[in-house]
Amino acid sequence: MDRTGGSGGGSDRRQTEESKPLLGEMSAPEGNKMGAVPCRRALLHCNGMRYKLLQEGDIQVCVIRHPRTFLSKILTSKFLRRWEPHHLTLADNSVASATPTGYMENSISYSAIEDVQLLSWENAPKYCLQLTIPGGTVLLQAANSYLRDQWFHSLQWKKKIYKYKKVLSNPSRWEVVLKEIRTLVDMALTSPLQDDSIHQAPLEIVSKLLSENNNLTTQDHESIIVAIAPLLENNHPPPDLCEFFCKHCRERPRSMVVIEVFTPVVQRILKHNMDFGKCPRLRLFTQEYILALNELNAGMEVVKKFIHSMHGPTGQCPHPRVLPNLVAVCLAAIYSCYEEFINSRDNSPSLKEIRNGCQQQCDRKPNLPLRLLHTSPDLVSQEATLTESRLKPVIVTSNEIHVEVERNNTANQKMTANVGNDSEPNLIDCLMVSPTCSTMSIELSAQADRILGCYVEILKMLSDYDDWRPALASLLQPIPFPKEALAHEKFTKELKYVIQRFAEDPRQEVHSCLLSVRAGKDGWFQLYSPGGVACDDDGELFASMVHILMGSCYKTKKFLLSLAENKLGPCMLLALRGNQTMVEILCLMLEYNIIDNNDTQLQIISTLESTDVGKRMYEQLCDRQRELKELQRKGGPTRLTLPSKSTDADLARLLSSGSFGNLENLSLAFTNVTSACAEHLIKLPSLKQLNLWSTQFGDAGLRLLSEHLTMLQVLNLCETPVTDAGLLALSSMKSLCSLNMNSTKLSADTYEDLKAKLPNLKEVDVRYTEAW
Repeated sequence: MDRTGGSGGGSDRRQTEESKPLLGEMSAPEGNKMGAVPCRRALLHCNGMRYKLLQEGDIQVCVIRHPRTFLSKILTSKFLRRWEPHHLTLADNSVASATPTGYMENSISYSAIEDVQLLSWENAPKYCLQLTIPGGTVLLQAANSYLRDQWFHSLQWKKKIYKYKKVLSNPSRWEVVLKEIRTLVDMALTSPLQDDSIHQAPLEIVSKLLSENNNLTTQDHESIIVAIAPLLENNHPPPDLCEFFCKHCRERPRSMVVIEVFTPVVQRILKHNMDFGKCPRLRLFTQEYILALNELNAGMEVVKKFIHSMHGPTGQCPHPRVLPNLVAVCLAAIYSCYEEFINSRDNSPSLKEIRNGCQQQCDRKPNLPLRLLHTSPDLVSQEATLTESRLKPVIVTSNEIHVEVERNNTANQKMTANVGNDSEPNLIDCLMVSPTCSTMSIELSAQADRILGCYVEILKMLSDYDDWRPALASLLQPIPFPKEALAHEKFTKELKYVIQRFAEDPRQEVHSCLLSVRAGKDGWFQLYSPGGVACDDDGELFASMVHILMGSCYKTKKFLLSLAENKLGPCMLLALRGNQTMVEILCLMLEYNIIDNNDTQLQIISTLESTDVGKRMYEQLCDRQRELKELQRKGGPTRLTLPSKSTDADLARLLSSGSFGNLENLSLAFTNVTSACAEHLIKLPSLKQLNLWSTQFGDAGLRLLSEHLTMLQVLNLCETPVTDAGLLALSSMKSLCSLNMNSTKLSADTYEDLKAKLPNLKEVDVRYTEAW
């Protein structure tokens, strides 16, 4: 009876095992279910050991076919059948061998495995596992106890995950399903296996369950989210689960689940995510979570507290990935606000066609509302000074965008297309329909307007943190916003606060990001200049940006040249209105002989004489120019040595008291001069030899000298604080034949670079440097 009923009993047992709830399965096995006294299970002790989940490996296999009641006799005997070496693979559904022969000719399904036990018996090999299957037993023998335990936990995990997938794939009652989910989560949290898939597998099971059952109540949603919350503390949610979370944020933004469960999940995403491009739904979930916070009663105050929690209480944020991730979320959200207009952009003329002034109507779809026209940069300065103009309004209307353009008829005749140039038109020029008067009004939906307001406010918050501002300025320097956003008056007006924070920051790495990221591409400096599409303050922000850039920009002459070429009209306009910074700019252009055209010079002079401050500064300029010419005419000493411990002020007073137009050799060795004295040194036209030994003359002064004193032949920088950043600028001083860099922070690479770029350099001292 036992022999014939053994197989049937195993089948009934398997059916009962799979049909019962999976609660309490993590409890340790006790006793011997087979009733064999000599056979016993090895009890597992919680020793803190951790194991990696096995997917495959080599192990000895022995299969015993027997009725259940004969197991004890077989195991107590001194003889067992032969052991076979197999390379087993733990697949999702079964255990299979790489060589399907012998004992493992057929794979063993997890559903057929009734139990997995650690096993030992008298006079038998050690480190064995027992897999109970219908009508027999599979014995696995490992090489050591650690490997045996690793196989044991991996097989248990695979078997239970397989059962959970089967049970939760066809749910009947949701209260039972919820209990199973909680048990699944507990199993993952208490498993001694340490592997990413241990936490990801339950999340994927729940994610699939939710995606296949869309008729859940709100309470079911929240119960499931709370149940899986412990798994999300150290794991990102999978894509389908992110979609479920996004839906919950949109439908129930005021739910306590958003604050209590989603907050640590989003914090982990922002702190640890490295690439939203590989997991865009994480970014979408973060975006929806922030919008849900904005829907609370406190609104942006809650968002502000969340941003502060991501930064931390100290002045320095300890998480370097938070800011780039927050900026990525903001950019994606702002892009989504204009997505409808961006998708319709394909119907509009391409930038190359705009540049060439041609449109192939036969190949083009119907015209779009927003049209971009390329204007000549010279036209900007000409139209800025016009006092009378005949305006002809052109109105293009649409259900999506309303564009009103006031265009000067005279200007239309002067616009020309640069045919033959393969480069695309400038972004700002394309957006700027008319430099004198252009208004673009893009009507967003109510939801898009709320999203835009929320995420622009976040950018403002980010700009308020001193330690985040340099990185934020660098991230926004390429202007990573769509053209439609830059043409939207509300967006550029709100974003102006961020640009002002950059302009007010005294650090050069911050306010230098206002300039374009590369030559030929406009930056924030151009966008908010008079005539730019974002300028709404008559150039006040532009003037402040010029002031801060001039105060720290080491390439002063180059910056003045760029202003003269591209922004001379706005500069003269603001100077005409009495802006002192622009008056100083125009005076410097005259003093450094930036302007070659006589008519333009006369126009600048007329502009300066139109205001009191301009007239006064121009008179001072004329005095300095006449004095300089007089000094040059009368001659003066060719050699001069400043007394030891002299300061910058002493040098300034000395040079202003006499005639030094013929000065060729100047020694400032062992004085207290700094880089500030460079402003006076560059006004010595005949200077050929300069000794700065043991002074505090640094990189900033060195860069200024390299621009203006190109005829310098001998330069002594021994024991000065100059570095590679300043020494590299010397490569433009082609007349240098003697250079002393003894005891400076010169590197070997910079030294080799200087030797290659200075053909006349004959005497060099690099002792006590890295190049020595």
